[in-house]
Amino acid sequence: MTGRRRLGMVAAGATLLAAAPITSIFDTWTWLVRCILAVGLIAGAALLARTVRFPTWAQALSMVVVLLVSLTWMFPSGHELLIPTPATFGHFADLFTQAGQDTRSYGVPVPDRDGLLFVTVLGIGSVAIAVDLLTVVARRPALAGLPMLAIYSVPVAVYVDSVPVVPFIIGAAGFLWLLVSDNIDRVRRFGRRFTGDGRDVDVWEPSPLAAAGRRLGVVGVVAAVLLPLLVPTVTGGLLSQITQSGNGIGTGGAGTGTGGRISLFASLNGRLTQGDTVPVIKLTTNERQPYYLRFGVADQLTNQGFGNRSPVGNPVNRGMPDPRGSTAGGEFQQYHARIEISDDLQQSMLPIYSNTIRTADLGGGWSFDPNQQVIFSNRQTTKGKKYDIDYVRANYSEAELRRAEPLNKDNPLRTQYTNTPPDAEVDTLVAGLIKGKTTEYDKMRALYDYFSKENKFTYSLSTEPAGSSTQIAAFLKNKVGYCQQYAAALAWMARVAGIPARVAFGFTLGAQQGNSWIITNRNAHAWTEVYFQDFGWLPFDATPASSVAGSTRSEWAPDPDSTSPEATTPAGANAGGPESSVAPGNPDRLDRGLDDPTGAGTFDTTTPTSYTALWIAAAAALLLALLLVPALRRKLLRRRRHAATAPKAPKVLSASGAGPPGDYDIVVTPEAVRAREDAHAAWDELLDTMIDFRIPVDPTETPRVTAQRLIKDAILLEEPATAATLLGSAEERARYARRPLQGGELTVALGRVRKGLARSATRRTRITAALFPPSVLLRWRLATAEGSARTVAAGARLRDSLARFSPRRLLTSRSR
Repeated sequence: MTGRRRLGMVAAGATLLAAAPITSIFDTWTWLVRCILAVGLIAGAALLARTVRFPTWAQALSMVVVLLVSLTWMFPSGHELLIPTPATFGHFADLFTQAGQDTRSYGVPVPDRDGLLFVTVLGIGSVAIAVDLLTVVARRPALAGLPMLAIYSVPVAVYVDSVPVVPFIIGAAGFLWLLVSDNIDRVRRFGRRFTGDGRDVDVWEPSPLAAAGRRLGVVGVVAAVLLPLLVPTVTGGLLSQITQSGNGIGTGGAGTGTGGRISLFASLNGRLTQGDTVPVIKLTTNERQPYYLRFGVADQLTNQGFGNRSPVGNPVNRGMPDPRGSTAGGEFQQYHARIEISDDLQQSMLPIYSNTIRTADLGGGWSFDPNQQVIFSNRQTTKGKKYDIDYVRANYSEAELRRAEPLNKDNPLRTQYTNTPPDAEVDTLVAGLIKGKTTEYDKMRALYDYFSKENKFTYSLSTEPAGSSTQIAAFLKNKVGYCQQYAAALAWMARVAGIPARVAFGFTLGAQQGNSWIITNRNAHAWTEVYFQDFGWLPFDATPASSVAGSTRSEWAPDPDSTSPEATTPAGANAGGPESSVAPGNPDRLDRGLDDPTGAGTFDTTTPTSYTALWIAAAAALLLALLLVPALRRKLLRRRRHAATAPKAPKVLSASGAGPPGDYDIVVTPEAVRAREDAHAAWDELLDTMIDFRIPVDPTETPRVTAQRLIKDAILLEEPATAATLLGSAEERARYARRPLQGGELTVALGRVRKGLARSATRRTRITAALFPPSVLLRWRLATAEGSARTVAAGARLRDSLARFSPRRLLTSRSR
C-alpha cells in the first residue's frame, strides 16, 4: 500500500486519536467502539474507491454513503433492510431531539444514550471524511487540524472541570503523525535522498530538517500542556475559587460574570464577611411570611466540591411554566411581589421566588432556565433593577411527603443528582442515620435532624470555606461552620442516601419595615434543596436558625433545636412548593424542550425492563459455546469416521494372514471397498489422536513404522500396543494388499489406543486434547492459510484485470 491509499489510512487513525478527549464525556467505551467501526468502514470505502481510480467526487460520495449506512446499522429504526429508508431519517431526527434533551438533563460523564451516541458517531465520522479529503485530495494536512480541533472543542465546552491532559496529548500526537506521514509521502513522490558522499538514504531515516520538525512538534505539545497550568485563568467550577478572599460578585460590584458562571460560594463568603451592613434588596409582597429569595444553584458534585453548569434557556418574555394542577398534594396559593435592587448588588442572576410564573418590568436580555429555576442574563446585571413577579406556593404535610416513592435507578434526576466522591466515613455516618427508615422523607428528616445542638453543631463565620469534598468531610467532624458548610454537607449526605439534592443560593427575609422587607448583605444564605417524586424540589435549611437573621423553617423541616414544632415560623408551611425545575407529579419536565414554555414533558422516564442479567447470561452462554466449538467439531468428525460405524462383516481377530492360499486375484466387492474405507478412516482418526496428544506425525513413514514409533514414544503396553499394531496393519493392507483387513475391531482398537495415550499424557495435554483438540485447530489454520492464498491470488487477478480497464472512461466525459 503506497501513496494516497496509505495516507488515507493514516488520516483515519489520526481522526480516532483526535477523538480521545471524548473519553471525558462518556461513562463507558461504547462510543469508541462504534466510532472505530464507522471510521474504519469510511477508510475502507475510500481505499477501495482509490484502488479502482474513482474521481474525487465519487470518493467523497462513497465515504458519505458508507457513513450513512453505518449509522443505519448502528441505530436502526426497525423499518429498514440494510439500507436507509424515509423512516430511518425520521428516526435520526428523533435521535437528534433526544440528544438535545439529554444535554440539558445529564452531567458529565453521561451514560450511553442512543441520541448522544448517534451525534458522536455522526460528528466523528463527518470529521473523518473532512480530514481524509483535506489530507489526501487537497494535500493540505495542516488544514485538517481544524475539524480535528472541532472534536476537542466539544469536551472543552461541556466539561465542568478542566479536560484531562492525556487525551489532548493523544490528539496532538495524531495530528503530528498526519503531518509526518504527508511529508514522507511527498519525499517518496519527489525522489530518493542521498547524503553528501553519495550514500542512499532510506525514506524513514531522519534528516536534520525532519529532526528539527519533530523537536518543534514535541516542544509545541509540551508548551500547550504546561502554559495553561502557569497562566491564571477563570475555571468553570463554582468551588474552584472557594479559597479566594470572597470578593467575587457581591456588594460593591466586583466582577459580574456572564451567563451565570459566577463563584456563588465566593460571593456568599464576601457578603457575609463584609465589614459594613449594606441594604441590597427591598421586597414588597402580599404573602404574610415569605420564604427565601433564590437566584442560583450548585448541582455538580466532584472531588473539588459543588459546582454549577451555565444556565441555558429561552427569553423570559416567552413565558414560564405554571406547576398548578400537576401536584400530588397540597393547595397552591398565588402571590405577587415587587423587588427593588440597589446599585450595590451587581450580578448576572436575578433574585426570584421558587415557582415564579410571571415577570413584569424586567426588560429584555433575561432568560429562564427551567432546570435550575433561575433567571439569568449574558448582557445585563441586577444593578438598580425594579421588577414585579407572580409566584405560587403549596402547603405539604409530613404525611403527604411520606407517600413519595423512591426514584428509579435509571431516572435522569437520580443519575445526575446522587453522585458523590468516595468517603468511607461519610458513607458510614449516613448508613447509621437512615438505618430502619423506610420512606424517602424519613431518611431525609434523619439526616436533617442530625445538624442540631444536641449533636454539638455550632455556627461560626470564622471557619474556612468548605470547598472540596475533604473540607466538607472535615466540617462533619469538627461541626463548626456557617450556611455554606451546612448546605453542602446536607446535600452530600442526601446524595449518599440516594436522594437527589443540590445547594441553592439566595437571601433570607431580612427586617420588616411596614409592608416591605429590607434585605442586606448579611442576609446572603445557602440551603439544601431535595427532590421528592411527585412533589418536586423542597428546601431543607440545616443551618442553626438562631444564628441566621431572617431564618425561616417549613412544616416538613422544622427547627431541630426548637422544643416544639409549633414554634417554627408559619411561613415555612408555604415555603417549599414544588420546584419547577421538575414540576410535582411530572419529573420528566427536567428534560422538556426549551421551546416548550408550557412545560409539557417529552422525556419518557418509564422504567424499562432490565435485561442486564439476561444479556450477561446470553453473553456467557455464547462465549461458552464458542469455546466448545473445537471439541464439538472433533467429536462429530470422530463419529463420521467409518471406523466408528457398526461392523457389517465377520470379525477378524488377528492382524496377520491374507486371503485363501493360491488366490492372487484382486476381487472388488462392496465389502472390500467398505473395509478399505474403514481402514483409511481409522488411520486418519489415529493420526488426529496422535496430534491431539502431542505425538509427532511423519507423513513419509509407512503405517507399520508409525505404529511402532507410537508404541515406543507413548509407552503403550499390552492392549493399547496390540491395538496400535492392528491399526497400522489394517492401513498397510488397505494400501498395498489385494484383500483388505475386514472386521469391526478397528473402532475398539482406536478406543484402546486413546485410553493408552491418555494414561501416559500429562493432565494439561489431556485437557487440551478434550477441549481444544490441536488436530482441529491445525486443520482450521491450514484452511485459513489456503483461503488467504486463494483470496490474494484472486485479488491479484482482479487487480490485473482492473489495470487493463479504467472506470474513468465511463465516469468522465471525453471530447470527440
